[in-house]
Amino acid sequence: MTPTMPRTGLQLRSLVKADGELEVSLAETDIAAPAADEVLIRVEAAPINPSDLGLLFGPADLGTLRFSGSDARPVLTARVPERAMRGLARRIGQSMPVGNEGAGVVVAAGESPAAQALLGKTVAAIGGAMYSQYRTVAADECLVLPDGTTPTEGASCFVNPLTSLGMTETMRLEGHTALVHTAAASNLGRMLNRICIADGIGLVNIVRRPEQQALLRSEGARYVCNSSSPDFLAELTDAVAATGATIAFDAVGGGRLAGQILACMEAAINRKAGEYSRYGSNVHKQVYLYGNLDLAPTEISRGFGMAWGVGGWLLFPFLNRIGPTRTRELKQRIVDELKTTFASDHSHEVSLAGALKPEAIADYSRRATQSKYLILPNRG
Repeated sequence: MTPTMPRTGLQLRSLVKADGELEVSLAETDIAAPAADEVLIRVEAAPINPSDLGLLFGPADLGTLRFSGSDARPVLTARVPERAMRGLARRIGQSMPVGNEGAGVVVAAGESPAAQALLGKTVAAIGGAMYSQYRTVAADECLVLPDGTTPTEGASCFVNPLTSLGMTETMRLEGHTALVHTAAASNLGRMLNRICIADGIGLVNIVRRPEQQALLRSEGARYVCNSSSPDFLAELTDAVAATGATIAFDAVGGGRLAGQILACMEAAINRKAGEYSRYGSNVHKQVYLYGNLDLAPTEISRGFGMAWGVGGWLLFPFLNRIGPTRTRELKQRIVDELKTTFASDHSHEVSLAGALKPEAIADYSRRATQSKYLILPNRG
């Protein structure tokens, strides 16, 4: 074990109090010596993913945010609507560390050979509490990054890469041959586009702006539909018909988009139908909601027969479904293609304190497709 191991470090925490107040702050936490099979990572970079915002702010009304503390140790508070408190009952009073994933350098290690072998290595990790200056994790949960890879390049090598690979894996497991993806100009969407090009999978990309269409087309995407276009539904139906897509992954969640995708799938299928059926086609059409970029209710106007499904999709249940062997294979592909297929762009880099500045929160809480923040926990 390294004798110069730090004793304390800052950690970003989120607390919901019984009176309905959310408090987000930086706490100084003690750092324990790693156990035999553990390592201590000096976290150098951790992304703010949409999935992190659910723990960071929960259902708090960001219009009520108040800021106090100092520039170095800010404290922010906001009100949680009374109707939302029941769903938070099990986290009330618990100061919870935030941050799903990140990367850094192993600065201390337990006594086991596996842990000792990681000393000085640049690694990525997932499992929460990554918005911390230091994070202790099990040695076998670390992903060693290739030589020459910086923590910034490896910070986002779990959530988005595994999710994009999980989509094509789920497609195959459930008997589909092509897929539809929304919010497709995101880092995740661009990864998925590169995967589908490499693996010969038909992909229909849905975006909201012309410049996002241009970006994806410049990266080789063949089918990119703009949901803001007056011809969106016709263009989506044509793209689905051309690819044969019968499964979709929707990051938007709220509104009518999921139902529109199902309707376009049914319309595309019926172009080849031999005869009319009042029950619709017998081809199963599936939309998985995996994000909440739109927090409005999901609206489904049924007009696509009876062979369809809408459900949720989460990364960790999927990984449990495919098992550890296949998960390791997917992780190895990510390592092998980290700077190509799974490269991530970040629009902003901030310190732990910088992540709690009003202007930063106003920006990243919008969950805009191409606004990606990276926290550098050890930046002064």
